[in-house]
Formats: sequence, C-alpha cells, structure tokens
Amino acid sequence: MARRVFFSFHYQDVIDFRANVVRNHWMTKPDRDAAGFYDASIWESAKKQGDIALKRLINGGLENTSATCILVGTETYQRPWVRYEILKSFRKGNHMFAVHINGIKGKDSQTKLLGQNPLEYVGVTYSQDGKTATLWEKNNGTWVRFDKIDGTANYPVDVPAQYRNKGFNLSSWYSIYDWVNGDGFNQFSNWVG
Repeated sequence: MARRVFFSFHYQDVIDFRANVVRNHWMTKPDRDAAGFYDASIWESAKKQGDIALKRLINGGLENTSATCILVGTETYQRPWVRYEILKSFRKGNHMFAVHINGIKGKDSQTKLLGQNPLEYVGVTYSQDGKTATLWEKNNGTWVRFDKIDGTANYPVDVPAQYRNKGFNLSSWYSIYDWVNGDGFNQFSNWVG
C-alpha cells in the first residue's frame, strides 16, 4: 500500500530539476503502489501569500500524510521553511527520511557536492519528567528554541524514561540516503517504509 508522502525541499532544487526527478519518478512505474508513495507536497511559490498563509498551506499539505521526505540539495539545511516542515512532521509523528539529490544532474547537466543534512540542524529535548518536549534549531552554531509552529517551542508529550532529561538531534533517529549511489529509483519505496 502506497503512503502519502510530503516532500520538503529548497525551491532552487525544483528550478534545477533535481527535486523533480525524485518527486516524479513514480510516472515511470506501473502504478502508485509500485512507486510506494503519493506526493502531498506544496510549492514554495505560495510564499508570496505571506507567512501565515504559507504555514496554513504546509499544515494542509501535511494532513493525511504518514511520511516526510527531505530532498537535500546544497542549501536545503538553511531554509527556514524546510526546518518548519521537518519539525512540524516530527511533532505530527510522520516517518521521516532525507535523500541527497546533488548527484542528480541538474538542468545544466552538472552534479554538485552533497549538501549538509538538514536533520542535523534540528532537534528535541525532553523534560526531566518526560511530559514536555522542546523543539530546537541550530543557527550560526548556536541551538535556539524553535517557536514557529504554534508560537512556542514546547508541547506536551509522555516519553519513556530513557528519553527524559535528554536532547536529541533528529539525524540520530532518521536515515539519509543518496538518490544516485543508493539506487533511489528502485529503493525509494523501501525508504518510505
């Protein structure tokens, strides 16, 4: 059964066609179940409507999804809306994974060096009693609270003892793959899970 996948990416990677290769590879499969996903992402061009409208659009795009795929280009890790999509997906409980796309030839027929993993720039801490989670992002080498989802970085949880009073970088929980070297065309449905 195919999952509904939200794709998070930097819009420049759409312009360069790298993101499109991954998002549209299902078209060459016999059906959506063979591809393993339905694309539920939104286009960053909606940014012109303002932050509140874009948040609503992202939140709506994440509805009824069970997985989030972060397409990793050169500057993806720095994009504020990518971080919002990752942390919103984490808070929602989506399965997440990242895919390096710089090995895909762009519209200029060139590849690029791999970009940094955006999951290394976001994290979560849990309170001593395990009842509160706090979301974080790394800016200029410093971890700061991520309060852009509901105006606060904190939200209620109930985590097991092994997570209490600890912090976690999301890259320690979610995998990153390489579209070219990892045979993404054939493996993507396995990565979706």
